[in-house]
Amino acid sequence: MAQRITAEEAAALIQDNMTLGVGGFGAYAAPDELLSALAERYERLGSPRALTAVCGISPGSNRPDGRGLARLRAPGLLDTVMAGHFANPPEIAELIGTNQVAAYALPLGVMLHLWRAIAGHKPAVLTHVGLGTFADPRVEGCKANQKTRAQGRDIVELVSLDGRDYLAYKTFPIDACFIRATWADEDGSLSMEDEGVGDYAAELAAATHNSGGIVIAQVRGIVSRGSLPPKSVRVHHPMVDYVVVNTDPALHMQSYAAQLRPELSGQLRRPTDSIPPMPLDNRKLIARRGALELRPDCLINLGIGIPSGVGVVANEEGIAQRITLSLESGPQGGVPVEGAGFGSAVNAEAIYTVADTLELYDGGMLDLSFLGAAEVDCHGNVNVSKFGSRCTGPGGFVNISQNTKRVFFTGTFTAGGLKEEVRDGRLVILQEGRSKKFRRQVEQITFSGDYAVKSGQDVTFLTERAVLKLTPDGLMLTEIAPGVELEQDILAQMEFRPLISPELREMDHRIFQASPMGLTL
Repeated sequence: MAQRITAEEAAALIQDNMTLGVGGFGAYAAPDELLSALAERYERLGSPRALTAVCGISPGSNRPDGRGLARLRAPGLLDTVMAGHFANPPEIAELIGTNQVAAYALPLGVMLHLWRAIAGHKPAVLTHVGLGTFADPRVEGCKANQKTRAQGRDIVELVSLDGRDYLAYKTFPIDACFIRATWADEDGSLSMEDEGVGDYAAELAAATHNSGGIVIAQVRGIVSRGSLPPKSVRVHHPMVDYVVVNTDPALHMQSYAAQLRPELSGQLRRPTDSIPPMPLDNRKLIARRGALELRPDCLINLGIGIPSGVGVVANEEGIAQRITLSLESGPQGGVPVEGAGFGSAVNAEAIYTVADTLELYDGGMLDLSFLGAAEVDCHGNVNVSKFGSRCTGPGGFVNISQNTKRVFFTGTFTAGGLKEEVRDGRLVILQEGRSKKFRRQVEQITFSGDYAVKSGQDVTFLTERAVLKLTPDGLMLTEIAPGVELEQDILAQMEFRPLISPELREMDHRIFQASPMGLTL
């Protein structure tokens, strides 16, 4: 039976040099009361020091507001971060980028499957995920900075089985974890009714418990023993050591975008005609071009930012009911939330656990994926995870991009000050971006074009002014926007010259009209 304690008492259980698992998924489900108490204890006593924080998607806001894992930013508190993604909070990304904290960036699915393997006392996770990318030990071996490389620790090895290459990611013990739930019963069983994403609290709790560690849960409140429906119990009380009841609602928000939106947690449904349409800007042009690729009954993953607009356009066009959108955070179906609330969906049909979702992705369940692309090179390699000293980690990007049948990378053609408008059905470039995104060489390989070609993937790059396909001979330009000059607006804005299709054509003119495109499926 779990013991009820205060957040301050929970913080006192964390000792120097521990490996601490931290739940939460970006803006969602952060155990902020526990993290706040731990930070306050460190400020007061100088202990615990030199912690290794282990996260899936590290909890935090996309602004430097000190929430989530950023509460542990004080010098000396953290030594190492192991996570699928740590751009949010930006304070932690800065510590990693300035070499103050070591960091291992793992594909999100690998991290969650590691937790399951830790719980099962298995030595490693054996998978193809990450081959040819920064995670491959022949490239960077998941090491995010020089401080990490100086540790001399290798967390992934290349192995061969039946003549094929795989990566073996090594398991490790977890000494304690902070997780969050909606309710705990008097025994300590946990439910997640108010959470807007599929959780991985069960995986983290199991890994910690079976490592001989301490499992501490932050909850909204306590309910009577036996009052939680058995199917709603996500973490059973034998795995939970301590329960902390939230005392400040600001430290127990559904997400950093809202205290509670019940249409995100499946507790009610919201009319989708209340979702506003996108303005006709370059983001919408890209989303519309992506929407032209939709097919009836296809299962689609949408990344954050521009890719999520494909779902909004599908809703505008009245075809959202003919497709199923899937987010790696668990929601299946519905309309993905944009902005600070990204990761959840309005009116989801189902909410899987994150680990189950990514396992299905690894096996090729997705028909289409629309993902972002910060840098692309002539080989079709894509970088979304490292920019100068700023290292963000890949999130679920590697699991998704390596294993989807048809992958569409989306983004504006250039970046940094780019100004464009649509005028009379044509794209007008008012001010070119300062930074080229099609580079001779990407800074980090988050997606391997060579691996994709060998795997037979169908890979396309969608921008507001051009469409390119990945071929065995490199990138091929296949479409350009009406109003765009080939040499000046496309080729001169690339650091390499792509192949040009002998059937080069203009992008569909409906993309550039003010009214809906009239899509049917």
